[in-house]
Amino acid sequence: MTHKKILAVLAHPDDETLGFGGTLARYADLGLETHLICATRGQRGWFGAPDDYPGTAALGLIRERELMRAAQVLNLQSVRLLDFMDGDLNQAEPKTIISQIAAQIRRIRPQVVLTFDPYGVYGHPDHIAIAQFTTAAIVEAAGGAPANGGPPHRVDTLDYRVMTSAELAAYQSAFGDLVMTIEGVERRAAPWPEWAVSTRVDTGDYVAQVWEAVRAHCSQLPGYERLMALSAEEQHAIFGTQTFYRAFSFSTSGRKQETELFRNELNAVPT
Repeated sequence: MTHKKILAVLAHPDDETLGFGGTLARYADLGLETHLICATRGQRGWFGAPDDYPGTAALGLIRERELMRAAQVLNLQSVRLLDFMDGDLNQAEPKTIISQIAAQIRRIRPQVVLTFDPYGVYGHPDHIAIAQFTTAAIVEAAGGAPANGGPPHRVDTLDYRVMTSAELAAYQSAFGDLVMTIEGVERRAAPWPEWAVSTRVDTGDYVAQVWEAVRAHCSQLPGYERLMALSAEEQHAIFGTQTFYRAFSFSTSGRKQETELFRNELNAVPT
């Protein structure tokens, strides 16, 4: 049996923990290889006083170290940081970033790739951009002659992380409306309908581990205070279950909601 690998392709340090941490921790615990590509260093994600902002380069280094600590907590096999600017990911030259992601897909050779949904959860331009670039990179990685990263590789499944009404309600109880104003237009988070959820992964056993990874992102903790103040029930709604929409799959079909991102192969994975 080919060793199973899962790759998350995300925009910022802490995306891997807040959005995907339970899933990544669970599959690592089951013996699968879990890998991460992070497109930026979160260089503009500052929650301190404006006068204390250390600048993009210094904050990028801080957040890179935090990401590596969180990756250790989640037992990620590898982390690859790209060198794009936080907040400007949608302005990245498409050929460049798609080529870089495709090269990593060829190098890692995952069966399953995870990223944000096409709406970026709440309209975040960086999240939307990485979803688009990742989807394109999967196509590029599958075709053509051997190039950077090695020979072509076709992933088995692409899954978008989606937010259900229960998870969204828990987040909004902490942060209020999840809304961004982009070029004068409000973008609000909206839950995916239950029928559109392809896979619901039980991550309840990994909530404490995810919280440990959250705390590794020290520079971001002021922004997480309200999240940490949620009730145990609300915290479980956020971290105890993670839901995905199957964008495409070469092995899974039908309307039945799955409980694993790898449909049958987990039976062959030692636990």
